[in-house]
Amino acid sequence: MVRTWPELNAAAENLLGRRDKLRQFVSMESKERRLAELDGEMAKPGFWDSQTQSQKIIGESSRLKKSLQPLKNLDGSLDELVAYLELLRESGDDGSSNDFAAVDKLCEELEASMDGVELVSFLCGPHDCCNAIVSLHSGAGGTEACDWAEMLMRMYFRWAERRNFTVEVEDVQAGDCAGISRLTFRLVGDGAYGYAKAERGVHRLVRISPFDANRRRHTSFCSVDVLAEIEDDGVVEINEEDLRVDTYRSSGKGGQHVNKTESAVRLTHMPTGIVVTCQNERSQVKNRASAMRILRARIYERMQDEKRSAMEKFYGEKGEIGWGYQIRSYVMQPYQMVKDLRTGHSTGNVQAVMDGDIDEFINAWLRAGCPTTRRSSTAEDLDE
Repeated sequence: MVRTWPELNAAAENLLGRRDKLRQFVSMESKERRLAELDGEMAKPGFWDSQTQSQKIIGESSRLKKSLQPLKNLDGSLDELVAYLELLRESGDDGSSNDFAAVDKLCEELEASMDGVELVSFLCGPHDCCNAIVSLHSGAGGTEACDWAEMLMRMYFRWAERRNFTVEVEDVQAGDCAGISRLTFRLVGDGAYGYAKAERGVHRLVRISPFDANRRRHTSFCSVDVLAEIEDDGVVEINEEDLRVDTYRSSGKGGQHVNKTESAVRLTHMPTGIVVTCQNERSQVKNRASAMRILRARIYERMQDEKRSAMEKFYGEKGEIGWGYQIRSYVMQPYQMVKDLRTGHSTGNVQAVMDGDIDEFINAWLRAGCPTTRRSSTAEDLDE
């Protein structure tokens, strides 16, 4: 239905206001100045004398251009909308012409574009563009919780497929009777950490248990931890003498090679007590490399915690993977609803969510401005 003149004017003014706030939020003017500085650096003689420095400058320039281009495109489209509205006013259009309907359609398209640009712009953290390291750890609920962890694994794998992220399993521990007790995997793709960090916390399931002969309703919990994969660029330095390296035979499925060679690796960082295991690869060398990536990410996260003087939040006042700590509830009985307790966003289509349709929850979290540093119970919480 085509909007009236007052409605269209209000919509256009709203878009212009959102555009101005967005430009301020992303510090567009300062980014444009920085881009000009980088262009000047690249124009200097001898720019290619240092390959390392030149690649760093080119990379920063490319990231800035990529972040600014959607806003510039939006600026041009909004200018067109304002110009069309002025022409319609000058022509005395009463709001019933085909031209008015076309401008109204343009306004709707710009509202959708604005939503998308805003969400991408919210990924402004220093490592939001990085790959993510995701860990699942079953909590209260026994076999039910292990099955719930496997259901979440499937959900995240489906979601990654929707976003064209690559999933690389690093470590998995099967449950005693069903499901998995823990899982660590990498999400590889642009912005993987920026989006996946919204899932950090305890997830609660309520359903009729398929493992209960009396068909009673059970509640299960699983914690999800998300870390940014930090490149080995000197930000985190790990001394070999601070590491204890243990090798052992991999467990679970894998064939004779996996079970007969000590390909699994456990790294213990002595100063912090952080322990990382990896056993997915057939090669001990590859498993060690994967474990080092995860260890580097966890050490960096702890360093950030210390800088923020919030150790009591992340590593002091630790909660349980159980009642009172959940960020999202998935209810299958006696009614069907998935509700995020941080934003209040909910849906009754539980099956779609379990099939990986979780972007609406992630987008709501990003829009709510939840701090990028927020962490809930992690895998280490249950171990300790």
